[in-house]
Order: sequence, then C-alpha cells, then structure tokens
Amino acid sequence: MNDLTQTFTQVPATPLSIGLTDFIDEFGDELLDSLNRSNPPVYAGDANGARQLVMDGLKRTPFPAQAEVVQAIAALLLDRNEQAGVINAEMGTGKTMMAIAVAAVMHSAGYRRTMVISPPHLVYKWRREILETIPDARVWVLNEPDTLVKLLKLRQEIGEPYDGRQEFFILGRVRMRMGFHWRLACWQRSAAGGRLMAGCPDCGRVLEDQEGNLITVEEFHREERRRRCPHCEAALWTLMRPGRADGGNRRSTILKSMCRIPTIGPVRAERLLNDFGEDFLASMLVDNVSEFINLMDAKGNFIFSDRQAKRMERAMANIEFGFGEGGYQPTEFIKRYLPDGFFDLLVVDEGHEYKNSGSAQGQAMGVLAAKARKSVLLTGTLMGGYADDLFYLLFRILTQRMIEDGYRPNARGSMAPAAMSFMRDHGVLKDIYTERDGESHKTAKGKKLSVRTVKAPGFGPKGIHRFVLPFTVFLKLKDIGGNVLPDYQEEFVDVPMSPEQASAYQRLAATLTAELRQALARRDTTLLGVVLNVLLAWPDCCFRTEVVKHPRSRDTLAFVPAIFGDEELMPKEQALVDLCLAEKAKNRKVLTYTVYSGTRDTTSRLRRVLEQAGLKVAVLRASVDTARREDWILDQVDRGIDVLITNPELVKTGLDLLDFPTIAFLQTGYNVYTLQQAARRSWRIGQKHPVRVVFFGYAGSSQITCLQLMAKKIAVAQSTSGDVPESGLDSLNQDGDSVEMALARQLIAA
Repeated sequence: MNDLTQTFTQVPATPLSIGLTDFIDEFGDELLDSLNRSNPPVYAGDANGARQLVMDGLKRTPFPAQAEVVQAIAALLLDRNEQAGVINAEMGTGKTMMAIAVAAVMHSAGYRRTMVISPPHLVYKWRREILETIPDARVWVLNEPDTLVKLLKLRQEIGEPYDGRQEFFILGRVRMRMGFHWRLACWQRSAAGGRLMAGCPDCGRVLEDQEGNLITVEEFHREERRRRCPHCEAALWTLMRPGRADGGNRRSTILKSMCRIPTIGPVRAERLLNDFGEDFLASMLVDNVSEFINLMDAKGNFIFSDRQAKRMERAMANIEFGFGEGGYQPTEFIKRYLPDGFFDLLVVDEGHEYKNSGSAQGQAMGVLAAKARKSVLLTGTLMGGYADDLFYLLFRILTQRMIEDGYRPNARGSMAPAAMSFMRDHGVLKDIYTERDGESHKTAKGKKLSVRTVKAPGFGPKGIHRFVLPFTVFLKLKDIGGNVLPDYQEEFVDVPMSPEQASAYQRLAATLTAELRQALARRDTTLLGVVLNVLLAWPDCCFRTEVVKHPRSRDTLAFVPAIFGDEELMPKEQALVDLCLAEKAKNRKVLTYTVYSGTRDTTSRLRRVLEQAGLKVAVLRASVDTARREDWILDQVDRGIDVLITNPELVKTGLDLLDFPTIAFLQTGYNVYTLQQAARRSWRIGQKHPVRVVFFGYAGSSQITCLQLMAKKIAVAQSTSGDVPESGLDSLNQDGDSVEMALARQLIAA
C-alpha cells in the first residue's frame, strides 16, 4: 500500500492544456471513428446505382458533390423513411438543382407530385430550371389570381389514369398565405313600408339578428364577418376580386394585363382590344402566349417586330395572366379539399424564412408539410444564432420527433411554453437580476429585486446531435471542387471621416448617448432604436440636415446641419468612386449595397455621384415587382451599366448576379441572414471571374462596432452549418446580446 501511494504521488499534478482546434487536429480521426461506430451515418458514400442512373438521365446532371447530397437525402427519406430532410448548402452551390434531382430520384420511387414553396421573385426561375432539367416534366405555377381555377381542375383529376410524367407545383410564399377577398351576399325581400329585408339566397327565409329581429339589407351589409343562414347553413357571402365589389370590368382587367407586357402601352392595348376582341386576347394570354407574340393582322403581317417579340418572349416567361376566379388562399384549399399525401414531396426554398412563431407564411408552410408525405428544406443559413430560430421550423417539418421529445402545445393550444422549454434544453437563456433601493419602511429600508429572462445566441451540442445532424446534409462551395468556382476574397476598408464630419459626429454621439443614459436610468427604452439608427446612418447621410426628435414627446434632442454640399464627395463616396473606376478599367461590373433606400434614401445621390465620374449606373428599387427583378437586371446589363445600386434585401435570395464579380457594402444592417446571402450573390456556379467583396465603414463610428458584432453573430450561425469557430464551442455563448443590444451596451460604456 505504501509503495502504491509513493508511486501515485510522483505523477505531475499540472493539467495538460490544449486548444479545441489543436485537440481535434490531433485526435480527430479517432473521435470520428468512435462517433461513426456509436452513431452510424445514414449515408457514408455508398452510392445507390439506380438513383445515380436517374441523375445521369437528366438534361443537366449534378456535379459529383451535388450528387452525393442527393444520394444522402434520398437515403434519409426512402431508406430510413424519415419525415423530412434539410439541405444546408452554402449560397451558390446549386440548391435548386439538387432539389430537382432529389425530386427526380423520389419520382423513380413512386413519388409523383412535388410541391415547391418559393420566394415570389424565384417562382418562374424554378419553372425554368425544372423544364431545363427533367424531360417531359409538367409544371403548374400556383402564383397568380387563377390559382383557385387550377386547384379546382387538379381536384377533378383525382383518380384519373396517370400518364407517368412527373408533376411540379410551384407556389410563391406570399400567395401561399394570402387570404381571399369576399363580400356579403343576400336575397333582397320587400316588406311592409317599402323596406328591403335580407333573406337567404338558398332557402329564402328572412334573416334575424341575435334578438330575433328581422334584418334589413342595409343592416346586413354593415356586418364585418362572414356568416351562414341559421336555417339551411348556406353561405351568406361570395368571393370577389379585390376592389371590385360589383363584379368588375373584364375589359379593364385585360387592358391592365396587356400593359404589363414590354412595348405595349395603353394606346396599343386599346387598339388590340378593338381589333381582336376581349375573349380572343384573353384566351391567348392565359393558354398560348406564343400565339399572342406571333399575332398577325388581317393582311397576314406580324403585329410585333422581331425586336419587340424577343423582349416580350423573355418578359412573358415570368408573367402569368388570370381572368377567372377570385383569390383564395391555396393553403386553405389544399388543407380542406385535397387528400393527405396528395403532394408526395414538399420542397421549401429559403427554409429559414419560415422560422417565426406567429408568421402567416410559417403557419401555412406547416400546413403544407403536414399534408405532404415528405419534406425537404433548402437553406444556406439554417440558424441566425438563437435556438428558437430552429424550434418552430423543426416543429413544422419534424412534428413527430418534436412531440416525442415532449415539445407539444399546451391546453390552450399555445406553443410558447414548449419553445421556452426547448430554449432551456438546447439554447442559452440569461437571467438578469436587478436590485434597487426601495422606499423606507417604518422600521427598516427595503430593497427591490427584479429578475427577467432573455435569450442569448447559441445552440448546444445535444440539440445539434438530436435535431440537426440526423436530418441535415451540409455542402460548402469549396467541397464542389474541380475548379468549378473562382477565388473569393472579402476585405474591409476603414474610411477616415473628414475633420468637420468627425467633429460633428462626436458632438452628436455625445449628446444622444447622454440622453440615452438618462432614459435607460428611468427604465425607458424608447430612445434605444432612435439613437442607434441615427449614429449608424448619419455619417452616410450628412449631406442633409439631421434633426433628432423624441419619438413620444417630439422634443428636439439634437440638430446637425448638412456637412457636405451637393457637389462635394463624402469620403466613403470617394472610396466607392475609386473602386468602381478601378474595376471598370478591369472590365468588371460592381454591385453596390446601401440599406438606406427608403426614408433616408441615399441611392439618388450615389447614382448622381457615380454618373458624374463617368460611370453608367442603374438603381433597383422595391417598386420593381419581385417576379420581374431578374429580367429587369438583365435588361440593365444589356444596356451596358457599370454599377448596380440596390438594397441587399431586394436581391438577397436566389438571384444569380454573375455579371457583378465585385460587390461593395456601404452598410450591412443587423440581419445575419441578409448579409451572408447578399455577399454571395455572384460567387455561384457559373461564375468565371474572381469575386471580390468590399465592406466600407467610417473609422471611429458605430459602423465599425456593428461590423465587428455582425462577424461574431456569423461565427455563431456557422456552428449549425458544419463549421466550428476557431475559439471552439465556448464562442457559442460568449456574447449573449442581439446586435442592436450589444451595440447599445458598447455605446453607453464608451
């Protein structure tokens, strides 16, 4: 016993310290082998030959790395029979192509119909890519006012013989959750005294109110809810076109629809209607667009020139016309009138957009996922930093798994307690205690202690192991290999403010920070958003007078006159001009992002500044319809522009802006999703030039702090995208505030 004691006491007591990254580099292979033994992967590279043959038979075949993703998802859904899978692929890796290939493989296994939920501006891009990939595919676009007509036709075809062609149904997420327009409808019955009483159109009985009094037509139409006849249960309302309670003017509808087509204005549209008639033109626009483009006059001459026809053909590929039934929420129709499993596969594009608890489109997506046999979620940014980003998304596509783990609605149908339980189990919650001196009592002084719980960024390893890894396939652009993509470079340019600009900013920051401290001392957070927005925006907007008012009292908190005139260039503008001129000399176009395109609009000034430098500039605004943005940008490229200015929110998803290999951020905003998506708009499959992304920030301003905080949040988001930040899992919890709150704390502490 003494010998043993002596032996143990000679062992060094100093603990071995090794970084997580070094530890994984040293022991990663052994850890991976152990993990694979305890948790065998769904797909380990053993490709299914039959599924590969299906992909080889497509018009466009996936790259090897894309094919591996398709094999993995197919193994998950078909071999493991799981409810859903997630393709978490970096922006530009071809998620659309992979989803179409998955649908083709599933079709070979008996999955006939695929429903695609798409951002509104990508509906027709999905249709185009499906038709370019799958031979003989039948594609239905459910994104126009005639969606109800198509769904009714679809229901009538239930039970008809199947011709073997794969079917796709593309639904824009805005149309998906839009309700229908309706108006009250009754039968007018004459009564004593010349009064018109409201009667049921079906059974003819005069309607009564809750007290049993007969209702006049005027009183009936004052009601604001849909109702049914208490005698025969007939509906006392009817569908209508928005803004056209009287049934509307069909000629006016066709006229407006034709004016949406390039090269056709009101005068020409009116002349065409007079020459060919409403019914003839409407039938062509709905069923045969090609026939309309090749329209001939009485002498056999084409109405439209070759140049006009070419523009019309490109634009009308992204336009659909409807002159039939009124709107009706497609999700509601599918839930009520189509059988469960009618849609075999649901593909949810930009899946992270459906993470919010109370959003109409999130709930609509959940309804469609419940009706489909299988679901596939596509995203490039699965998580924005917080565990509850995933809770509602997971509950909608993996309902059974979540219920098995105890996350279910309470007795009142609310999911809030389950969401909080999920946060406590797998996320990070901070309990903040505040102690204040209370009023003096008769015998002693008291203290008031309050506690509040706030969420913090982070998602625990247990949650990743339980809910992310078993259902998610990760793909990075670097994994595609084969020299498919050019180099990608990000750089930050720290722009010094002019002396007068810096001095005015310091005075403004000192004044507003003092006001904010006083307000927060009174537990008043009203000024928080105002102060942050002004300090972030002012350096870029100091060409106009800045008046900061209290949002409630309307008292003036600060006043700063304009620092720069119309003809003077601000430092950041000069840096942008220099960048654009240098890139133009290399024959490279520049995509410029500014988040101030609304109330603080800077786009008009930027356009003027760049045009004065000899550059050809276009500004993409929100007024350009979402479905037309891709075509609009192509038109501008055809015009030979050098710079495109826009808000990153307008192009953050789906658009392939390959013509702009240089991207410049004048500001970033707070949204991690938007920043990551917008930065990769041109670094995508098909890009042949090196991609350069430049971030501009004014030195010594809140913009620099905001950029640093955004970098931290991106590191957290990467933890659920297959990346572990260099600082290890500790980095998931090191910063518990949102970007706005962290920025406010640093501002007050300064």
